[in-house]
Amino acid sequence: MLNIKRVIDEIMHVGLYDLVLQDVQKFVGKEKPTSSEVKEAIDKKPEILREYMQTTIEYNLSNIHLKDIDLETISDKKAKEKAKEINSNLNTLRDIEKYTLDFEQSPTLVLIFSVEFFVLFSVQYFIVLLDLKEWQWWIYTLFALSIAIAWWYAKKVQKKYIKNSKLYKKIYSKTLELIEELERDGYIKKDNLYIESCDEHI
Repeated sequence: MLNIKRVIDEIMHVGLYDLVLQDVQKFVGKEKPTSSEVKEAIDKKPEILREYMQTTIEYNLSNIHLKDIDLETISDKKAKEKAKEINSNLNTLRDIEKYTLDFEQSPTLVLIFSVEFFVLFSVQYFIVLLDLKEWQWWIYTLFALSIAIAWWYAKKVQKKYIKNSKLYKKIYSKTLELIEELERDGYIKKDNLYIESCDEHI
């Protein structure tokens, strides 16, 4: 559901994707690649597109470059029901898109590690600076307990990532099928649904 023209334009002109652009520059061997060269790089090196998509999600933006279908433009009852399902699916996909990231690279795991680092720093502070050596085993026990809780929470969230990632793939495929059906029957044109640009780039 990516608008490739938009992808190419953003890689070339939006600072958020500078690292992706650097990979394109290495591939084409020049500092200022043309749009056709960026397209060639995307086609021949799929990891460039994956990097673009991952960067987008990491910044809480969306790789769903389709807007909702205007239901008023469809009169047929069955076709309208399909259009409603597509709109509903698009909203669900946007909501759970963050779970398509690898859990190891997710903001959640970064947060868990950050909290544990803060706890470790606090443990050292209480023991050394506040001279609580007689309490150090209790403090270390609490620290060990916090590690166990963090591990349990990380595993719980990881399962959520796996579950929602599978759900995303399932809904994504179903939505594409529905869009193709409506387009084949002449009710919509996918090119008219593309969102050409994003107003949320930094």
